[in-house]
Amino acid sequence: MLTKATRALFIVSTTGEGDAPDMATGFRRATMVSPLTLRGLAYGVLALGDRDYEDFCAFGHDLERWLHASGASPLFDLVEVDNGDEGALRHWQHHVAQLSGVKTQPDWSRPAYQPWRLLERRLLNPGSVGGPCFHLALAPEDAAPLNWQAGDIVEIGPRPANGEAATLPHREYSIASLPSDGALHLVVRQMRAEDGTLGLGSGWLTEYAAVGGTIDVRVRRNENFHAPIDDRPVLFIGNGTGIAGLRALIKARMAQAHMRNWLVFGERHAEADRLHVDELLQWQQTGGIERIDLVWSRQSRGSRYVQDRLRAVADDVRRYVADGASVYVCGSLAGMAPGVDAALRHILGDTRVDELAAAGRYRRDVY
Repeated sequence: MLTKATRALFIVSTTGEGDAPDMATGFRRATMVSPLTLRGLAYGVLALGDRDYEDFCAFGHDLERWLHASGASPLFDLVEVDNGDEGALRHWQHHVAQLSGVKTQPDWSRPAYQPWRLLERRLLNPGSVGGPCFHLALAPEDAAPLNWQAGDIVEIGPRPANGEAATLPHREYSIASLPSDGALHLVVRQMRAEDGTLGLGSGWLTEYAAVGGTIDVRVRRNENFHAPIDDRPVLFIGNGTGIAGLRALIKARMAQAHMRNWLVFGERHAEADRLHVDELLQWQQTGGIERIDLVWSRQSRGSRYVQDRLRAVADDVRRYVADGASVYVCGSLAGMAPGVDAALRHILGDTRVDELAAAGRYRRDVY
């Protein structure tokens, strides 16, 4: 069946010492002993486990490695669920909703929101042919201490434009700042359906919510995208609003005096779609970033996308990884993420990329 499928979602648990559950034991022994040919399959894995056990989500990770080895492509990164964690389950639901196109399904569970005040909303790309992108700043209404790490996610509870008190499904965004900045920063692109209707989350944040008003917010840990704790180099790759998560990670690295940072970032036009690029270039001038490669898809004669740029500087990528670099990717699930994965596998080889992922040196926050 898998060899004929084009898309599959796996929900798997782990038992014993990293073993497959009883009903999957036969599949593991008969099918997972060697790779299949699954190059036409796109998949997602929800791994259920308990961090109190040493082999947390082990079968889920084994299954994903086997799918990789069989040539299948991930729709999104494996989602780990620790002992029924509701935030992780909502994250899985968010991915499935994106794939299915169903935008209004009820949440798995309603997040425990807190009221935060919208301090600032600023257009980042005036004159762009793409959707408007906004920088937003929020702070808790009760002046509670700010507490998150670079790489964490914020869950937003949008409200109807007509002011009704209806419950709408949450939306997730990468945090673009550190607590030391004094506010939680977001980079949000305003999305519209074909009929012109604004997206639930982006419409609420960029159009309907009043500056000075309150927004329902919950910060969720995203350990799989936290910055490395040592000073080895990091290759950051992203596009569009993916600059948010990368900006926070680079800030965190700079705060620890870890300056070996290389950014490859793509957008449409160099003039109109700079987002936070000028700030990043200033950080490069002061030594916080070793190298920045910018790619403008609507005006580049050579590399149009970040994956093209990676292939063009393949030798540099190999040297950086050989020097101990981790690879962090943030941005579009469609196009960019699979394109970057394919480029890295072309440059480094499947085995090396899989080794990086297993060692926690290849991490993604894609949506």
